[in-house]
Amino acid sequence: MKKILITGCAGFIGYHLVKSIVEKISDQYSVVGLDNINDYYDINLKLARMKEHGINSCDIKDNRFIQSSIYSNYKFIKTDIEDRESLLKIFKTEKFDYICNLAARAGVRYSIDFPEEYIDSNIHGFLNILECCRLNDIKHLLFASSSSVYGLNSKIPFSVHDHAVHPISPYAATKKANELISHTYSYLYRLPVTGIRFFTVYGSWGRPDMAPFKFTKNIIEGKEITVYNKGNMYRDFTHVSDIINGIIRVLPCIPKKRKNWDGNNPDPASSPKAPYKLYNLGYGSPIKLIDFIKTLEEIIGIRSKIIFKPMIKGDVLITYANTSELQTKINYRPSVTLKHGLKEMVSWYKKFY
Repeated sequence: MKKILITGCAGFIGYHLVKSIVEKISDQYSVVGLDNINDYYDINLKLARMKEHGINSCDIKDNRFIQSSIYSNYKFIKTDIEDRESLLKIFKTEKFDYICNLAARAGVRYSIDFPEEYIDSNIHGFLNILECCRLNDIKHLLFASSSSVYGLNSKIPFSVHDHAVHPISPYAATKKANELISHTYSYLYRLPVTGIRFFTVYGSWGRPDMAPFKFTKNIIEGKEITVYNKGNMYRDFTHVSDIINGIIRVLPCIPKKRKNWDGNNPDPASSPKAPYKLYNLGYGSPIKLIDFIKTLEEIIGIRSKIIFKPMIKGDVLITYANTSELQTKINYRPSVTLKHGLKEMVSWYKKFY
């Protein structure tokens, strides 16, 4: 049995990843979840996620503690990836095989107002993860990147083989920095690293700061929703179950140095001298935002009250994932349609709230 550390386990994707592993493939992995339970959004939602993991109580004022779960193959550690000394002790004690780093300060718009928080968590915290991996013979580090790194790229669908060097938000810049520094560590220390660029994830237990959650909440409560650029934006909405399926199947796929790599036409998704790989993880079929809202209205049965506002800095007009790399590697085929996924999300929201 392999031991995996999942950072950001009380977050949206981290919650679903822990839940899937401890319930569906408990014979393959033992799991340690790590989170600092910050107050970027509702702590009660995070604690409720943890309760679903079998962690029935959590003193959020306690900076460091370890707690066992009702699941025999899971335990939770409360700490922050910015705390290097704490991480070093955890890695030394637990002796992980795999690391899935989902801990990060999320949100494009928030990053424009508070960039220093993103540098602290997404740069300094991620560097701590890399250092711990370097010192502890980790078999595979998988980390969360983002479709935001494509920035001003206009060629669609977005491909990992295209250079993405024009991010337009501090959040996107930190994720691009993660890709660059992890390649450096992969090259210097032969650390197997895979970066996964997520595309607009939605579903049950989602983040309250994201549009799918906000729209659902406000439509149900009869409140106005804010829509930018008259809804003329496209997003590659991907249900969280398809995201989790991709992560779990990529985890044992340890990258290798690529042969036939052309330095005159360098491929940013791989490396000739480092076990390093990048993938897009999305549905592969962008939806117009205003059509997304109409589908949500249909499912909820209430017409939305829309306030249109101009496009804001940091936003892009379209995200669209080319997932051919994952199709070839793991036969990745997302299966959850938008209508089915939104029904699942709305059903959860009504039950939970």
